[in-house]
Amino acid sequence: MYSSSSATEFLDLSLDDGRRLQLVFKDLSRDALLETARATKPSFLYNPLREIRTYELVLPRHDLGTPTFYGAIVDPFRDRYWLFLEKVAGVELYQVGDVDVWNAVVCWLAALHDRFADDLQSLSTLPVPFVHFDADFFRLWAERAAAFAPVPLRAALEHIRASYEPVVDRLASLPRTFIHGEFYAPNVLVRHDERSGTVCPVDWEMAAIGTGLIDVAALTTGGWSSTDRASLEESYRVARRSLDLDERDFSEALDCCRLDGCLRWLGWAKAWSPPPQHAHDWAAEAMGLADRLGL
Repeated sequence: MYSSSSATEFLDLSLDDGRRLQLVFKDLSRDALLETARATKPSFLYNPLREIRTYELVLPRHDLGTPTFYGAIVDPFRDRYWLFLEKVAGVELYQVGDVDVWNAVVCWLAALHDRFADDLQSLSTLPVPFVHFDADFFRLWAERAAAFAPVPLRAALEHIRASYEPVVDRLASLPRTFIHGEFYAPNVLVRHDERSGTVCPVDWEMAAIGTGLIDVAALTTGGWSSTDRASLEESYRVARRSLDLDERDFSEALDCCRLDGCLRWLGWAKAWSPPPQHAHDWAAEAMGLADRLGL
């Protein structure tokens, strides 16, 4: 569960001075992709330098509590992209039922988005191949979802694709910042110790520039009660100082992000199902969101 699409090993090192160090060694090379990822991950999203440079150059800009970067080996001629990180002692967020912890996570997320919202120009100078959640990117997933849809769903998803432009415009107009890109609960660890803070997101393979609400939509996916989900969303909205949206606009923008997330799952690969931790009726949710947005 610690690795999403790349082979991962735990290293227990003994140093010359007697200290011991526990690391995660993540092999991001194409040949080291797990079988399912190699077969289904869209080729235009694969770039091993994205996660390496994010840990090396982006996350250390602020004290975020993310895993410590210990180094990397980048050798394109050998297709060698090795990443060495702190092994975090913690548990995946989806295993935590304490709502206070989840509120701490959304407040951490709001702080991340605020810090980098003022830093976008500087980020653009870094050699990091960010994913860009822009109009073309949003439009692409609607097209892929419709193209990959099984026959019983094809008409409904084609209707969404054909009427999707207002959602694209809405998403593309939202303020942009640095985002995780796949801020689902399995990608967030809750540390057992508090030396670097409690919240520790991992797997930054989709590190991106886009609206922070993409991350909020991912985090609040799943079988939440409407009350608990609304509480988490409001915690983020209140904590996010640089996002000037009233409750109605915020809710509508978040629905647009949720619809985008559904279409990304549906358009990920042909004849493919998400892993068990992401199992969900994405088509039904997409159609419900489309109705609510008046598509």
